[in-house]
Amino acid sequence: MASPAVTQTARPLDGLRFTTSGPPALAGPLAGHLRLLGAAADTGPDATGDPTTARVTLAGLPGPQDSAAATVAWASPEAARRGVTDEATVQAATGIMAVHGRRDGLPRGLAVDYAAAATAVLTTQGLLAALLARARGCEGAAGQPHTYVDRAGLLVVSQYLAASGADEGEAAELAPGGPPFTAADGTLFELETLDPGAWAGFWRALEAPADAVRAGWRPFQFRYATACAPFPQALHATARAHGWQRIRDAAAASGAEVCRLRTLEERAAEDDGAAPWTLAPYGPGGRVRTDKASSALAPAPGPLAGMTVLEAGRRVQAPLAAHLLGLLGAEVVRIEPPGGDPLRGMPPACSGISARWLALNRGKHAVEIDIKSPADRLRLAALAAGADVFLHNWAPGKAAELGLDSADLAQVNPALVYAYTGGWGTGRIADPPMGTDFMVQARTGVGEAARPEGEVPAPSLMTLLDVLGGLLGAEAVLAGLLLRERTGRGVRVDSSLLGAADLLTASALLRARSGERSRRPAGFRTPLRTADGWIAPADADARAAAPVVRGLGDLTTEDALRALRDRGLAATAVTTDLADLHHDPRFSGSISRDAHGAPAVPDPWSFV
Repeated sequence: MASPAVTQTARPLDGLRFTTSGPPALAGPLAGHLRLLGAAADTGPDATGDPTTARVTLAGLPGPQDSAAATVAWASPEAARRGVTDEATVQAATGIMAVHGRRDGLPRGLAVDYAAAATAVLTTQGLLAALLARARGCEGAAGQPHTYVDRAGLLVVSQYLAASGADEGEAAELAPGGPPFTAADGTLFELETLDPGAWAGFWRALEAPADAVRAGWRPFQFRYATACAPFPQALHATARAHGWQRIRDAAAASGAEVCRLRTLEERAAEDDGAAPWTLAPYGPGGRVRTDKASSALAPAPGPLAGMTVLEAGRRVQAPLAAHLLGLLGAEVVRIEPPGGDPLRGMPPACSGISARWLALNRGKHAVEIDIKSPADRLRLAALAAGADVFLHNWAPGKAAELGLDSADLAQVNPALVYAYTGGWGTGRIADPPMGTDFMVQARTGVGEAARPEGEVPAPSLMTLLDVLGGLLGAEAVLAGLLLRERTGRGVRVDSSLLGAADLLTASALLRARSGERSRRPAGFRTPLRTADGWIAPADADARAAAPVVRGLGDLTTEDALRALRDRGLAATAVTTDLADLHHDPRFSGSISRDAHGAPAVPDPWSFV
């Protein structure tokens, strides 16, 4: 089938200008996204005004209302009063430190600004959605978006939070431990396979004890869900007994994959500076449908009301992207295999359905389609003919093999936004390993950036890139939809975990290219122990707070926080059990339960 002509990559905010104000840690990442989308800065950032809230204003829009704005703040007023004032305290309060620290058995902060990076993407989503609603004539749904970083923090741990409130326990032990492994020559490496036979074959080739191989598979398999992997120590000892080349040979022979942990300097040297997604309009394209433009025709409110998203996603990245589009008002139709998505049964469950699955898929409509069947592929194409978006994360080349690539679906819907969320993008990395979260972390230096100097690099077992990649996928779809409104053409949208990694490490890569120390200093974002828990000082106050807490004896958490407040230092309590978030006064009324009883986090934006 002939491929539709594709124009030069275009951007939906070309020709617009923007201004920002507020704290650079919030305004800077947001400005970066607007530049990537084509807008130009009118002036330099204005750091004056409210130190807790950033504002961005876009100018040059068509029509009498020629501007639009968005705001973002660190935390809701209640959380802010309780010390949630920056990246460190958001990570502490929302459970990010708890999940990231599971491998080590104690809470620890991410040395990258993960919550702020996620919030910049979400705020951009809100702004794009509002612009799209305005372009479609849905004025009632085009309010000004406002985003809180602490709500973004709750969103990124939503799967772990849902599991903590399930009716049953985890399927695998929550205990310290996990990769990376270390070879005899000191090489740190990640191991990846989805096949238990390949897992066993790899370790047999290295002569690991059979009982350790069997015992290690379950924590390895579930590490994506639990954020820890308490392997038998015999597996680490086996890895340390062999050189890197022998380990690579064992992987090649077994079908498993290994990846050496790269440094930030290595990644900086090869970084091509590409945007985290590409937008390629089809040509000549077709007329954008207007029959569903009115939000009055759709049952759900929101700026995407009346739009349909067809999602064929698995695991986290694509399902999360579609989930966000659904929160913005789109109808999401999920394509599942005959018998339904097997991950619906992944423990732990709420009312018989996987709590983690609900965190990503609640509210979606499901249609069972066998993509191996020619008749069902025609059914899928027919559904795409009536959709605004088709979104998937199948293995590279699978869509073309099935006749369901953008070239194919453009024949039935030339105005379709066709979105692919993958691992590595196209042609950006030579000979990439398997495109999964932990392998991309290893290959791109995230494993080094996530920990400060003096600590052994290790990819976080919290699924940093799957989640951030899902957020970027939704942002790219919204950019594609807005571009479609401006051009009348369908748009091919591609995003990747590689793009998420580069976005997350952007500051560290810049430091590496400038010859500075790429990693944060030793002790960065290390919580302080109290008599009954942990506290996390704000980054700016950490150096002054540590001797105060350590010098005042065996203080409770409340007493330690009071002592710091009395000295003008900001800090907050570290959430160590995500089940406690439901009753945490910092998030009073924010966390609800869905129809199945699973904890549900609030929408990350409000439109006012």
